[in-house]
Amino acid sequence: MATRAVAVRRPRDAALARVAAVPAWGWVAGLVVVSAGVRYVLARRIAAPWIMVDELIYSELAKSFAASGHFLIRDHATAAYGVVYPALISPAWAVFDGIPHAYAAAKAINSALMSLAAVPAYLLARRVLSRPFAVAAAVLTVAVPSMVYTGTLMTENAFYPIFLLAALALVAWLERPTAVNTALLLGACGLAFLTRAQAIALLPAIVTAPLLACGRSALSRYRLLYGAVGTGVVAVVVVQAIRGASPLGVLGAYEVASSSTYTAAGVAHWFLYHVAELDLSLGVLPFAAFFLLAAQARRLPKNVQIFLAAGFALAFWLVLEVAAFASTQALRIEERNMFYLAPLFLIALLVWVERGAPRLPVPALAAVALAAGLPAALPLRHLISVNAVSDTLAILPIWSLEPSPFSLGDLRTVVIVAAVVAGLVFLLVPRRLALALPLLVLAYFAASQKPIEGMYRATSIGVLFAGITTSHADWIDRTVGRDAKVAAIWTGNTDRHAIWENEIFNRSVATIYRTGPAFSGGLPEPPLSVSRSTGLLLDGGKPVRVRYALTDGSLELEGKVLAEDRRKGMLLYRVDGPLRQVSLVEGLYPQDTWSGKTVTYTRLQCRGGSVSVLLQSDPSLFDTPQVVTAEGRSVSVPPTGTRLLRAPLRPRGGVCTVRFEVARTLVPARVTKGYNPDTRALGVHFTRFTYTP
Repeated sequence: MATRAVAVRRPRDAALARVAAVPAWGWVAGLVVVSAGVRYVLARRIAAPWIMVDELIYSELAKSFAASGHFLIRDHATAAYGVVYPALISPAWAVFDGIPHAYAAAKAINSALMSLAAVPAYLLARRVLSRPFAVAAAVLTVAVPSMVYTGTLMTENAFYPIFLLAALALVAWLERPTAVNTALLLGACGLAFLTRAQAIALLPAIVTAPLLACGRSALSRYRLLYGAVGTGVVAVVVVQAIRGASPLGVLGAYEVASSSTYTAAGVAHWFLYHVAELDLSLGVLPFAAFFLLAAQARRLPKNVQIFLAAGFALAFWLVLEVAAFASTQALRIEERNMFYLAPLFLIALLVWVERGAPRLPVPALAAVALAAGLPAALPLRHLISVNAVSDTLAILPIWSLEPSPFSLGDLRTVVIVAAVVAGLVFLLVPRRLALALPLLVLAYFAASQKPIEGMYRATSIGVLFAGITTSHADWIDRTVGRDAKVAAIWTGNTDRHAIWENEIFNRSVATIYRTGPAFSGGLPEPPLSVSRSTGLLLDGGKPVRVRYALTDGSLELEGKVLAEDRRKGMLLYRVDGPLRQVSLVEGLYPQDTWSGKTVTYTRLQCRGGSVSVLLQSDPSLFDTPQVVTAEGRSVSVPPTGTRLLRAPLRPRGGVCTVRFEVARTLVPARVTKGYNPDTRALGVHFTRFTYTP
């Protein structure tokens, strides 16, 4: 019987032996490949760039670097943004002529980049964990819901692995502060800073981490780095002074944050919110493990103490930086600026599990009370908004529970109860079952992924539809060629995404002008004025000479219409000369085709003729026809479908003017069911104007 039992077990033992024989690099490499493949499939579900104007900026930088080797935005040089990420994705624009294909390739690069975070995460974990647990840390690292950013053109894709590389360099340097390790640490921090200026938080972290690890002896043991940091700071101050610039100018586009007025109370307020949200995003358990280990640090081996010192320093300064920015600039929780810390807490959970889940009563109760209690501080009523979609991912699964079976008011109770349950599980799980806790965190990440990815997909589709409704997103390039130069003009009478999305998906769209208010967050967009006598559009008093122009139907240009996006009312003209405006539409709401009570159409240098306008109502607002009149003519516009109203043009002093009157208007906030914040008095959609001589 014994001999037979041994024979039965041998195949299983052999299989386990083969698994155990796979080297660590094989597991990590396989994880990176699988993660990249899965993320690419999910990233392809994101229809278009939608986090504006960030994705527009990095698209432009990558596109220009691929074409010229320079980092330009709308043909203007800039040093305000990190260069590492656009350089990494630029091959997509270099290899593929068609922007839709380049966009897909950029998401493939994103998927590989972000999945590479598993490598530094494994190496970091390996300093405090056995090989199997370190592999588990790498798995959790690429399972965080924030991996959804692989579907966006955002620096998060590069900063995640680079931040973990800097964390690894910091831990290695704390263990052995040699000249080589010091140089590697400073190099990793420099690379992180060139990726995004937020990495400035690494500077106070690497200065304070030795004090946490070694106390007073840190000043002598780590003097090499302190000297290098001090020299670097002095050099920056001197160089900036010679240039006549502020030392904070090195922050690029984020220099504006240095001019804000911060208060201790305001920063503390947002610091609490960010710590609580980070705790919630991790599922409470890793947070409890990290602080329990910190409370018992003196009982732990030196390598674990060093890891905790580095992790605490990085977490404190990064969250403080993000909270300070949020207190005056964002005014919302910016999880996407701090999720990079997640692997540090996940590794701490695995360290605690592998060491037998030690729970001294007082430290354990304190750690659990902190981790389980923090989510109660979150003002969910204010956090659940469209801003959360791009920045506060942990809120999205909670939002998805509303309206059924929970109301908005119940969600805070649900979160508090769930956090308390997680805390009790952490306290009461038997040591032999402690390995289930990382699995619970993995399950939490998986459950969160679906609503987050669903909202990203839906939002991207909505934004693409707001900008482009043609069958091909690169419809302009297909019409005039990718090497042509098209001037786009934003009037303020259509959705700004009609400019942004066309700019992203078409190489030919070059200079962006505006006749309306500024709309791109400080990006180059020269304002145009119009000469009433000649109709010329002027840039600084000078006519604008272009071959092609893109604008919406409220601004008719002299030239030939080559192509159009009918549903968006966007027209592509061939003008072959100075831009000349021949008509003007007033009375539409900004970034919309909705009218109020009246709309005025003006034709410059007019000798008569007629104008036809395509009108459309909305059944969710009006259940009876809308009547629109002009020049003694009227048309009844039903709730569904469209109607055409044609009005004669009568010249007066070379100018023809038609005034359209809408019989009634309604305010959506007063008449639609459910919550609707729109307080505008809406009449009818004026979709397209057509002039007939």
